This record gives sequence, C-alpha cells and structure tokens, in this order.
Amino acid sequence: MDNPVTELDARFSDPNVQPTAWDETREVLENAQLTWLTTVRADGRPHVTPLVAVWHEGALHFTTGPEEQKAVNLAANPNVVLTTGDSTWNKGLDVMVEGPARRVTDRRTLELLAEAWRAKWTGQWQYEVGDGAFTNDVGGTALVFAVQPAKVLAFGKGTYSQTSYVPQ
Repeated sequence: MDNPVTELDARFSDPNVQPTAWDETREVLENAQLTWLTTVRADGRPHVTPLVAVWHEGALHFTTGPEEQKAVNLAANPNVVLTTGDSTWNKGLDVMVEGPARRVTDRRTLELLAEAWRAKWTGQWQYEVGDGAFTNDVGGTALVFAVQPAKVLAFGKGTYSQTSYVPQ
C-alpha cells in the first residue's frame, strides 16, 4: 500500500485539520506492540482477540494456531478488521485496517516474516519455518495470514481527524 488515495472526512474532523499523512499511519502499524483482530464466527457473532502483528511489504501479518477460534472463523469468512492505537482520549492515533486475510505459505516469504517478528520484538518472538507455516517450541504450528488493506482509517486524537486510505 504505497501512496494510497487519502481523504479527510470533515464530518468527524476538527475544522481546518489536514489529513493524517500515510507515513504517520504506517508508522503506527509498524510500531504497534498489540493489535486487536476481529473475525466473524459461523453464526455471525464477532470474535475479537489481541495479538502481535507485523507490517511487511504493504500488508499486516498475524499468526494463529490451526485449531484456534481465529483460524476456524477465517476458514469460513476471510474478512477481518485489525485495530491498534493508544487507549487515551486526547492524544495519539488509532488505526483500523480492513480487508481479507490470506494464508501465507511461501517458504521465502515466511522466512522474511520470521525475521521481521524477531527484529520487531528484539528476539522475543522466535519462529522457525516449517511446512507452509511457522513453528516454535511454545505453541507448535502457527498459521500465518496477510491482510492487504482494502481500506485503512486513522483517527487522530487531541486535534481530531478521521482520514481514510484506499489502495490506488
């Protein structure tokens, strides 16, 4: 998602505010320690869970065990929302990414992502690449998903703004 179409929604923004720059929004995604994933259960109820995610090559990536509720939900409906930001009311930037989650199985991409997790988390998240997934000693197999954004929203706080980004 390089150079997306950016638009300020004046209905939800302070007067005379400018749209949040894509670089600032992307930086929030790159540096977030915690992201909330929303999936949809087979019966239509939402399922929300915290996880760690990595922004890599224009997509937000996350993992889940093959038997976890996230994986079950994604098998039936790949559409997700990932949310991150600051829990305060008057400072920071909250960011929401929506789009379909696609499974990543390519060995080279998984190797790059495993390195990205190690680098972002200063070695705390150690994944090895197995057969189309991550593996580790703690959780076993971890399926890897990429969300190429269909839409991103950034909510500026303090000086309030709502900026949307869509791929060109």
